[in-house]
Amino acid sequence: MHIIKLDAIDSTNTFLRHLSSEKTVEDYTVVVANSQTKGRGQMGTVWDSQPNKNLMVSVFIDVSFLKIENSFYISMATSLAISNALKAFQIKPVKVKWPNDILADQKKISGVLIENVIKNNQLQASIIGFGLNVNQTYFEQLPSATSMHMVSGKVYHLDEVLLSVIEQLRYYIDILKTGDFQKVKDLYESELFRNNKPSTFKDVKGVLFTGIIKGVSNSGYLQVLIEDEILKEFDLKEVKLLY
Repeated sequence: MHIIKLDAIDSTNTFLRHLSSEKTVEDYTVVVANSQTKGRGQMGTVWDSQPNKNLMVSVFIDVSFLKIENSFYISMATSLAISNALKAFQIKPVKVKWPNDILADQKKISGVLIENVIKNNQLQASIIGFGLNVNQTYFEQLPSATSMHMVSGKVYHLDEVLLSVIEQLRYYIDILKTGDFQKVKDLYESELFRNNKPSTFKDVKGVLFTGIIKGVSNSGYLQVLIEDEILKEFDLKEVKLLY
């Protein structure tokens, strides 16, 4: 594993993507920054973090063994890796809010942004970016955010937490390499926040509706049981889980 440590950068994902376009990058090359000026999350959101308090990381992984239609399994593996690493440090309860926000005590502790490299309609590599709140104790105007320190009261060594996440990530990617997709999917669904519980959702038109999360499709669509026992699938842009 090759680790590149940066003091400050606009985005670790952007840095690693540019690096991989200029030269051959070793599998599991890790870029970690003390400070990130333009950290990005899902749907164009901004990931804000105090310098030297948290993990802001991007990992380059060769995923050429996967077909494009199975790319969501990368997200599942990443979610499980962060979730299991947190549990190893006695952080709980931990759940995955679809598609890949990690919650601790029902507050967001980690976010993931995955950018796939595709050539000739084939997956080549994946740049897995994640932010993990470790030792930060205050989040301005983010009442739904938390950190490992806020949950446990302990101060953590960033490198130790990083290595735990990467170790877990390698474990789940290796399972995918064996072709046991169902194992990863079953584990992911067992970690889903609000799974099999009546929940409130908002659609793109702002309409609220009630449904029960039943799992995800192989391509990552959220499967929700709505009225009249209809199982409907939603992508990320179509629905928001409120609670």
